[in-house]
Amino acid sequence: MAVSADLAKQLDKAYEDKSVAEVLDAPVAALSGVSEGDAEKLDAAFGIKTVRDLGTNKYFRLAAALTEIDAAAK
Repeated sequence: MAVSADLAKQLDKAYEDKSVAEVLDAPVAALSGVSEGDAEKLDAAFGIKTVRDLGTNKYFRLAAALTEIDAAAK
């Protein structure tokens, strides 16, 4: 399945037509706004190499959950 047009806007041009599985296995720089330098820092700090690594990282998941709890409480 190809990535939807809305999601494609959030991706680097080279990844716009990739499947979700392909994007998840892509380097984090596949995300629009994440530079190669940012990707290197994520790797050095957290061992994050792929979009999947970023999405499943326990610290980022905790931060996302906390923001959801906060938004629901308002």
